[in-house]
Amino acid sequence: MTATETREAAPVSAAPRNVRKRLVPYWLLLPGILWLLVFFVAPLVYQASTSVQTGSLEEGFRVTWHVQTYWDALTEYTPQFLRSVLYAATATVLCLLLGYPLAYLIAFRAGRWRNLLMVLVIAPFFTSFLIRTLAWKTILADGGPVVGVLNSLHILDVTSGLGITEGQRVLATPLAVVCGLTYNFLPFMILPLYTSLERIDGRLHEAARDLYARPVTVFRKVTFPLSMPGVVAGTLLTFIPAAGDYINAELLGSTDQKMIGNVIQSQFLRVLDYPTAAALSFLLMAAILAMVTVYIRKAGTEDLV
Repeated sequence: MTATETREAAPVSAAPRNVRKRLVPYWLLLPGILWLLVFFVAPLVYQASTSVQTGSLEEGFRVTWHVQTYWDALTEYTPQFLRSVLYAATATVLCLLLGYPLAYLIAFRAGRWRNLLMVLVIAPFFTSFLIRTLAWKTILADGGPVVGVLNSLHILDVTSGLGITEGQRVLATPLAVVCGLTYNFLPFMILPLYTSLERIDGRLHEAARDLYARPVTVFRKVTFPLSMPGVVAGTLLTFIPAAGDYINAELLGSTDQKMIGNVIQSQFLRVLDYPTAAALSFLLMAAILAMVTVYIRKAGTEDLV
């Protein structure tokens, strides 16, 4: 083969290698894409078809495109929707107020105790969600020490007047449900906050202090703005699962504190009204997506938008 023929053949043999190299990322993504198609997209499509069906468990359900189910479900269960948003938002705010100081302490002040504190934050995940919620049922029991202290300090008189407790008890009240949500989802707030705070360069704090900025000003102008990715991620990781939770309302609340997750669970497993349950699931998903989209656009950062 002459030199000219060799030069002409080289690009032809190199072309398939270049094509294979460009296809490598897509082949690596293929297992994840298949997983999402099988366990996410397919169930969503099935749920969407279920939501527009009519019939009964005895007669069978069939697709009739009965979209009125969505409107009926929304009008009938609006209080549960609003209650879910209210409880989830309250728990998210409480998690932020409790989690930010702790994450700040671990990131900047913990020193050699940092790893131990992080283990303590993560430790609740090693216990079942159900067991942790049942523990709060014991903690807030009517004859327990917590209720006794609150009664002696007359705090329950104030909370009862505000409508978040009833008489001299905490269980089966909105306060109990919010306490359970706050405790169970607090680690989801602390971890992204700590990650965001830990990435802040300490020299920025030194520069601010060299410019005679007070500690409050340093936090307001430097620390908090730079930690916004963690704040946004933490609030999303807390609010989204809290809005769809039903365990806390089931174990710590009463029928007056039922959230939309309880309604969906009941429609699926007790009433066996699958179209209504599916419609409620899609309405909840749409409401959360709408709120999250608005929130990210208003308070998002470059890391999330």
